[in-house]
Amino acid sequence: AAAVARHPARFVGYFMVDPSADEAVARGTKAVTTLGLRVACLFPAMHHVALDDPRVDRVIEAVAAQPGTAVFVHCGVLSVGVRKKLGLPSRFDLSLGDPLAISRLALAHPRVPFIVPHFGAGMLRETMMAADACPNIHVDTSSSNSWIRYAPGWTLTGVFKTAMSVLGPTRMLFGTDSSFFPRGWQRGIHQTQKAAATGAGIGGSDQALIFGGIFDRLFS
Repeated sequence: AAAVARHPARFVGYFMVDPSADEAVARGTKAVTTLGLRVACLFPAMHHVALDDPRVDRVIEAVAAQPGTAVFVHCGVLSVGVRKKLGLPSRFDLSLGDPLAISRLALAHPRVPFIVPHFGAGMLRETMMAADACPNIHVDTSSSNSWIRYAPGWTLTGVFKTAMSVLGPTRMLFGTDSSFFPRGWQRGIHQTQKAAATGAGIGGSDQALIFGGIFDRLFS
């Protein structure tokens, strides 16, 4: 929030919200109305709250009431690197991270962009099915996408090609998953994704949309 307040033309603020918390709706409302944040992040596997839970609906309704907001929903495999480094257990329920469950929410809030990170993190097929049914579902390309190892024969180039065939360039958002110190900006991930997009036959103008243009369009 401090970064957004200081550099509103450079930062778009995301925030995590646990729908099971008593203050979830108040937290979401404050984030978008007072703090100037734009995107609510849901982690159903982490918080053990299914996406068809009424508490999720209440959070989304609070966020969606403010124009220019979006909802980020982590699906598929989930790991938190810093927890692994510290030897902390991560008791995630991966069964709750099914992208198909987003379709109901997206249909109920057709003007709100829903963003699924990492191409669905191992659930590409389900993510594409949900996105094909709901034109307001987007994917982001962030991280190394190491989930590809769960699908023998897949490549990042093939993933880009599949996503392009369903979503086109207007519902794909580039990301590196740059995050905690000291990792910082992930130049290698950017280079790898550019190469994969080129290998998938995505032209320069469409790449310009994926690698910045659509993000700017959503959060102008």
